[in-house]
Amino acid sequence: MRSLLKYLAEYKKETVLAPLFKLLEVVFELTVPLVMARLIDVGILGHREDVILQMGGLLALLGFAGFVSAITAQFFAARAAVGFAANVRMALFHKIQGFSFSQLDSIGTKTLTTRLTSDVNLAQNGVNMVLRLILRSPFVIAGATIMAFSVDVRAAFIFVAVIPLLSLIVFLIMRGTGPLYKQAQGRLDEVLMHTRENLIGARVIRAFNREEAESREFDEVNGALTRTQRVTGAIAGLLNPLTQVVVNIGIIVLIATGAARVDSGALTQGQVVALLNYMSQILIELVKFANLIVTISRAMASADRISQVLAEPDPEDDGEKNIASDAQEDVPAVCFDHVSLRYTGAGAEALHDIDFSARAGETVGIIGGTGSGKSSLVHLIPRFYNATEGAVRVFGDDVRTLRSQSLRQAIGMVFQKVELFAGTIRENLSFGKASGEDSGEQGVSAADRAVIEEALAASQAAEFVGEKPGGAEYVLAQGARNLSGGQRQRLSIARALMRRPRILILDDAASALDFATDLKLRTAIRGLSGSMTIFIVSQRVPSVRFCDRILVLDKGHLVGQGTHEELLESCEVYKEIYSSQFMEDASQEAVS
Repeated sequence: MRSLLKYLAEYKKETVLAPLFKLLEVVFELTVPLVMARLIDVGILGHREDVILQMGGLLALLGFAGFVSAITAQFFAARAAVGFAANVRMALFHKIQGFSFSQLDSIGTKTLTTRLTSDVNLAQNGVNMVLRLILRSPFVIAGATIMAFSVDVRAAFIFVAVIPLLSLIVFLIMRGTGPLYKQAQGRLDEVLMHTRENLIGARVIRAFNREEAESREFDEVNGALTRTQRVTGAIAGLLNPLTQVVVNIGIIVLIATGAARVDSGALTQGQVVALLNYMSQILIELVKFANLIVTISRAMASADRISQVLAEPDPEDDGEKNIASDAQEDVPAVCFDHVSLRYTGAGAEALHDIDFSARAGETVGIIGGTGSGKSSLVHLIPRFYNATEGAVRVFGDDVRTLRSQSLRQAIGMVFQKVELFAGTIRENLSFGKASGEDSGEQGVSAADRAVIEEALAASQAAEFVGEKPGGAEYVLAQGARNLSGGQRQRLSIARALMRRPRILILDDAASALDFATDLKLRTAIRGLSGSMTIFIVSQRVPSVRFCDRILVLDKGHLVGQGTHEELLESCEVYKEIYSSQFMEDASQEAVS
């Protein structure tokens, strides 16, 4: 939790004023029993109406002053807590944005989502409660005890016996619930993961009639969370009754002692009432303090989880060089120099000894079976992952020496899984602009419209976009659910073309397109610029057949490279892929 206190730095005034006003409220509350004692002993028993009116007015004034102080303290505490949560959430978001793909893979989406939402909210509640009660409750307990000694020393020793016992109960409850709250948050991660997977994969689950099986799995993880929360709640639930029992026993002893001392004339009735009021204040504050301890325990567990994410090491140092603006003719656009890749925690290499180079303006096809390492290979070019052996060079420079921003500005990437965001088509395409800025509809220049139209035309998306209401201003739902799979793929390709990249990577980006549209797409992209280096990843032979060069991958090894005709003669893996897709054509070519 200490590592998160820096996010309260800009709320120093609020963190000081909130406890101060709470202490002021406590002063008013501790004064009330003394006023009540005088009201009873002098006003009521002495039949003095002037004292009754004076003490009654003073009680009303103390109540109003305490109310104003409480509201003011709550305002400052809420302001500081909400600001703290906003700062922590922003820091978490920026930290996650800077994570490497390896870190995102190892930490997981489910736990990052929980820590950005539930854990931050619990930490916010903890800060709010601390600012309001961390000083108030101990001050009331200590103040009530001191005031009780000022009324009667003998009776006040009852307070001295009760308070340590109550403190022991609070400590044991806190010690027992702390680890359980942390465990419960971990169980919540699992519930969130299953919920997310079921929502995203609802069509697949229904297609394979897996609703009952998924429900059983969800019941198991939800049951584990429920059991953990029940145990935690059962332990935390002992807090209030145990403190109530101890304090009420103290009150009984206090009344019995007070009655005997009133009979002997050592105490007045008003003083006994004051002592009872102080004991009641202690009871109320200990209940509040107990609940505060529970809240702090949960907040501390959540704060530890947040700190774990913020303490993640930054990705490897970014390079210092910008990518070369003008490519030299004798320098390859992309060069893999005996590159190997092993993912974190993986038992085997995903890629082994990959060695090839691609010239500027060349179109390179990458083909292979599922799990052969095609996506892993192209992910090394923009340095989403770092090669474990060898070097990846772009325009002659090792990608590890280049600034990531400069490198990725030169690359247009279309992922295998299409991701579009809620908003207009134009706003989604603007993600591909080199500046990363979008000034809104009124700020769209004629040049921007021309670039959008060119990108839509090249990606074969112009036709269906033109049919949508508003054209490029058509609003997409979250994840572009109101578009078909092929339409989403074409828009993602248009987004990559918006920046007119020097290197374009299409990672199985046309899998949902028919062969005719796929052919038009590849022809249009190659006609955009003769200097653009294009990588086409696909499992379909027609998608890579006419590339200048085809790389064939098998289990992470580069088993062949060359043109379509060369590979049919020299590469068994390529011939098998071709034969499986074109049995009749393959047999005819074999006969000829």
